[in-house]
Amino acid sequence: MVSSDEIVHHLIRTDPEVKAAMLARLGAGILDEDGEIDRAKVGQVVFGDRDALAWLEGLLHPRVSAEYLNWREQLAKLPGAPAVCVTEVPLLYEVGAQDRFDTVVAITAPRLLREQRTNVPMEGRDERLIDDREKVKRADFTYVNTGGLAELDAWVAGVMEELQASRESAPR
Repeated sequence: MVSSDEIVHHLIRTDPEVKAAMLARLGAGILDEDGEIDRAKVGQVVFGDRDALAWLEGLLHPRVSAEYLNWREQLAKLPGAPAVCVTEVPLLYEVGAQDRFDTVVAITAPRLLREQRTNVPMEGRDERLIDDREKVKRADFTYVNTGGLAELDAWVAGVMEELQASRESAPR
C-alpha cells in the first residue's frame, strides 16, 4: 500500500524544489525552529486562503500522482507481483484521479467521529470536499467506519479477497 498523504509528507521533507516554491509563495512563517516546513503552519495559511490552497495543490498533486503511478509500475514488474495493490488517495474525486484506478473503495465516517479520531483541525476542510453520499454513489465498495479496527480490518480483508479472486480469474 502507498499513501498519498505519506508521499506529500515525503516531498515536503525531501524535495528542494517543493520546499523552495513553498517558501517563495507562503513565506518563512511556515518553518519550524529547525528550518523545516511545519505542516500545521502550512495548513493555517492555506486553509484560510483558497488561492494559496489551489496553488499548493497544483504544486503537489502532479508530483504525488507521478510517485504512486511509478510505484504501481515498479510493483507490476516484480516477479510474483500481487494481484491487487492499494493506493490511499483522500482527495481522489476532488482531484479527478478516479479514472487512474480499476476499483475505488470509499471508507467514510460521520463528521463528529472523524473529528474525534484526528488531531488535525477539520475546520475549513469539509467545504471543499465532495459529500460522502456522492463518494459512496461513485465507489465500487463502501464502508461506514463507525466501529473498531477489528471490524474495519475484517471488512477490508473481505474486499481484498474478492478483488484478488476477480483479478486471478480475469482473462489475461
